[in-house]
Amino acid sequence: MPIDPGPFRDVLVLPFSSLKAASAVLRNPANKKRSVMLTYDQFRYAFANAVDEGEAKRLYDTVPVPGSGVPLFPAAFANLNPSTEAQVDSKNPARGPMKLISGERDHTVPWAIANASYKRQRRNELVTEIEEIDDRGHSLVIDSGWEEVARVAKSFVDHFVLS
Repeated sequence: MPIDPGPFRDVLVLPFSSLKAASAVLRNPANKKRSVMLTYDQFRYAFANAVDEGEAKRLYDTVPVPGSGVPLFPAAFANLNPSTEAQVDSKNPARGPMKLISGERDHTVPWAIANASYKRQRRNELVTEIEEIDDRGHSLVIDSGWEEVARVAKSFVDHFVLS
């Protein structure tokens, strides 16, 4: 179940907010195979923009999220590199049902990317759904509202996977 799915080959949208969120890593090619610890301001913009200041600081102090170049570089350049690892066989019949989940206020993977990913994935004959969760940012699985995301995911699994 992709939650805030990163772009892959043939997902052509790249909003400014995504570039800004990833810039701490992407600005230096030497970061391709390493992680960069985000400053608080970078973390606040990329991950914790939809929570209050107190929760953002608590998350930064307790759940550090270094930006890893390993997935970011291939995703950022997927449409320029014909042999990119960031490819998806959206018609794979063995894929299974899929629900993409996006946070409405996500700067890192905004709706434009999640929805473009969904449009590619819905080419599959199996169930493909997308849901945007109101007033949530990229930290939606680690912040105080994670239970809502878990309910959305569980409901989909109960209906399409376990039934």
